[in-house]
Amino acid sequence: MKTINDGVWPTMITPFNEDGSIDYATLEKQIDWYIRGGVAGLFAVCQSSEMFFLSLKERLALSRVCVKFSGGRIPVIASGNVAETLDDQVDEAKMMADTGVQAVVLLTNRFARQDQCDDTFKQRLEKFLSLMASDILLGFYECPAPYKRLVSPDLMKFCVESGRFGFLKDTSCRIDDIRTKLAIAKGSNFKLFNANAATLLASLQAGASGYSGVMTNFHADLYSWLCTNWSKDATRAGELQDFLGFASVMECQYYPVNAMYALSLEGLPFKLMSRRVDPSRFSGAQRMEVEQMMRISRTYSARFPLPA
Repeated sequence: MKTINDGVWPTMITPFNEDGSIDYATLEKQIDWYIRGGVAGLFAVCQSSEMFFLSLKERLALSRVCVKFSGGRIPVIASGNVAETLDDQVDEAKMMADTGVQAVVLLTNRFARQDQCDDTFKQRLEKFLSLMASDILLGFYECPAPYKRLVSPDLMKFCVESGRFGFLKDTSCRIDDIRTKLAIAKGSNFKLFNANAATLLASLQAGASGYSGVMTNFHADLYSWLCTNWSKDATRAGELQDFLGFASVMECQYYPVNAMYALSLEGLPFKLMSRRVDPSRFSGAQRMEVEQMMRISRTYSARFPLPA
């Protein structure tokens, strides 16, 4: 079975034109920026991408273009299975697999309602797997919307033993939960990627394969450095972890517009356009907060450089 690269998988934001359409010219420059930041791959069509506000046609096109623009330099995985019914989810997943992605990432909240138990989840997942070609590598994303459903130890065991999964984006923000999942996945191809910056170093020490979170849209290079060097230079890794954990409060500010602004400060032609939130509510003070953090971030980039 194919395996997912260790390292950083940015949860990509979608650039939009003034008329609300996807800005593919900026997307191409954005992908180049991620690659310069040393990322292992791209997680396209996720919540950061505003997937719930994209049509199926747009989700598939976005994934297809990300694969094209990456040009084989790094792999792309994608989610976007937002449908309610199982049959529609299967159709979405099959179409997404056909876009050329390395793996199709499923949302953990799509297989059972919030009030339904893991048995219901497992039954629907078994049916889903029976309808999907066995050579399609799958992943799971503990997406916070429309509600967050964490993968329980029992479900983790089921997924690992199925042999069909290679990726988990963990959003538990709890190191004990992460350790439990890692213990279950040990010896398999099922890799865990932490979405939480504060627990990142501890999760890497426990066996996590990398980071897949929103803060890669501010300083992807620093996460790449940490995921590559945490075991080689423990003292400096701890110092960088302190900054990344503290800086990650920025994701609670006005995301994804604040990330668009940060990328514009990096020289990318991002317009502050979003379908998810009202960009006009991005205040002057919030702009200054992003500017201040990005200035500090650049000093860390100079101190923790990636190989040329």
